[in-house]
Amino acid sequence: MGINLRISIWVLVGLVGLASCSKFRKIQKSEDWRIKYDAGLAYYEKKDYYHTAILFEEILPIVRGLPEGEKVEYYLAYCQYYEKQYLLASSQFRTFYETYGRSAYAQEAYFMYAYSLYISAPAPNLDQRSTIEGMNAMQNFINQYPESSFTDRANEVIMVSQQKLEKKGYENAKQYLKIRSYKAAVIAFENFRKNFPDSHYLEEVAYLRVVAEYNLAQQSLPGLQLERFNTVISYYMELIESYPDSTYLKAAEKLYSESLNKINKLKNNNS
Repeated sequence: MGINLRISIWVLVGLVGLASCSKFRKIQKSEDWRIKYDAGLAYYEKKDYYHTAILFEEILPIVRGLPEGEKVEYYLAYCQYYEKQYLLASSQFRTFYETYGRSAYAQEAYFMYAYSLYISAPAPNLDQRSTIEGMNAMQNFINQYPESSFTDRANEVIMVSQQKLEKKGYENAKQYLKIRSYKAAVIAFENFRKNFPDSHYLEEVAYLRVVAEYNLAQQSLPGLQLERFNTVISYYMELIESYPDSTYLKAAEKLYSESLNKINKLKNNNS
């Protein structure tokens, strides 16, 4: 392609862009909300969610309460969703559901409210408040619409959310162990076992609880050591009862033996 032809194409693209921009500005300046409404729908059909959102946000205060207001709020929520503004979308879907509870779109809006919260949630190592809120909202959706066509997706969201929370709880507990905050680690491992009774991490957690309790006993004041080394023994017995073929048994048995020795020494010293 010759340089002159390329320049001509660039000029043409620029002119088309300017014309499109000029057209939008003209629509935006119109005092007739119907012109903006029709244009917004046209932009939406072209998947131009950015321009749709601008126009619909401008006319929303005017059309709220009118028949067109329902569609404006519904499409505005989807514009925010497609623009990846998930928390805004979630809020907008919720507003729609609360405002138009009898709408044909109400059920989908409720699902999208919960789904947008779920999508907005960060990686498992970060704060999971959005995950918890989204999961609870999704469970409420299932309770309210058990026969919905969105039920399978809602159940999948709940399952994935639980897995994220499980991983978060597991990593948090291990982090306490890593930074040598042993008492907090023991509590975190205990809470994990209660909150996730079916987790595939449970065998490792049972072993790490022995490790955390042993280290806690080691650094404790003499008056607390006897009780805490006895707790190590209890945790070890729970481990071998629950997981007799565990790959952690050899390492745990060493801590068990050392704890028995410590207990005997403490008892001799106190006699």
